[in-house]
Amino acid sequence: MDSLHPPTAQRGLTLIESAITLAVTAILVCSAAPDLAATLERHRLTAAATQLASDVQWLRSEAVLRNETLRLSFFDGAGGSCYVLHTGARNQCQCDGQSASAVCSADAVALKTVTLSASARIGVQANVSSMVFDPLHGTATPAGTLKVSAASGRAIHHVVNVLGRVRTCTPATPGPAVAGYPAC
Repeated sequence: MDSLHPPTAQRGLTLIESAITLAVTAILVCSAAPDLAATLERHRLTAAATQLASDVQWLRSEAVLRNETLRLSFFDGAGGSCYVLHTGARNQCQCDGQSASAVCSADAVALKTVTLSASARIGVQANVSSMVFDPLHGTATPAGTLKVSAASGRAIHHVVNVLGRVRTCTPATPGPAVAGYPAC
């Protein structure tokens, strides 16, 4: 050894240290992926359910404000599901399968169309095909249950009573209940 040049310490990582770090990181990412997917699904489900409840309340108040009978109609198809807020009879407005808009005939006018594509893995179904909101009292005919559900089975239900009021809950089956909502 040369007394003028003391030995220098090596800097950096060895290949083995780098491989171990990469393996630990991969394990952590893979274990977090299912939680991330469930979180994203829950956020999509909650957003769609919140929008539907808001649209029901808006349509109810809009019917009274316009002094006009307004309708909420539901459609389901291979490309997904949708609902249309519109004037006229139920059969006068349909969801357009190619775009996110509604096609209306005669004197019916689509006020708003919401499409939930099958690829989003969130859908909307109802036990009624259409609900009419009365302009005098804001009542809904018929009363119905509107179900926003995810592919995992999680669901949020909006129960619309005859007065047009919305009560929101989550069923415990077939999928797990959605946190933050009362049980149905």
